[in-house]
Amino acid sequence: MISLALYQPEIPANTGTLIRLSACLNVTLHIIGPTGFAMNERALKRAGMDYSDMTKTVMHRSAEDFLHAVAWERPRLILATTKAQTAYTDVSYAGNDLIIMGRESAGAPDWLHKRADMRVRIPLVSKARSLNLAVSASMIVGEALRQTRQFAG
Repeated sequence: MISLALYQPEIPANTGTLIRLSACLNVTLHIIGPTGFAMNERALKRAGMDYSDMTKTVMHRSAEDFLHAVAWERPRLILATTKAQTAYTDVSYAGNDLIIMGRESAGAPDWLHKRADMRVRIPLVSKARSLNLAVSASMIVGEALRQTRQFAG
């Protein structure tokens, strides 16, 4: 199954939006800590509305814990970054790809760029820096689900 990971998310509303996406599209959501906000059940419920109970959200205390937890699945790690050359639409997605989004303020650290199997970007007009994290993740996950025919329902 296609899955999504958020590396040290900082904005609860983005995380909440992606909790909802995860629930509605049956995509596992990995949240890699530490986060920039409290990740208690109350905060998650508020951010994810009433979708928190429907989602497959897995919390990881650190990047090392995350990498260890997903290692047995051997997913292809696809990093979404403005620094990539390959457009997300020019990729042939596989059924167990794991799409990783960096921090809202700083993106992904260098070690994650090196660890990723592939890096993709969303082509933007020349004056634009980036899209909102939740919007970007939704676009890339949607394309991966479309290609692998994993849309729910």
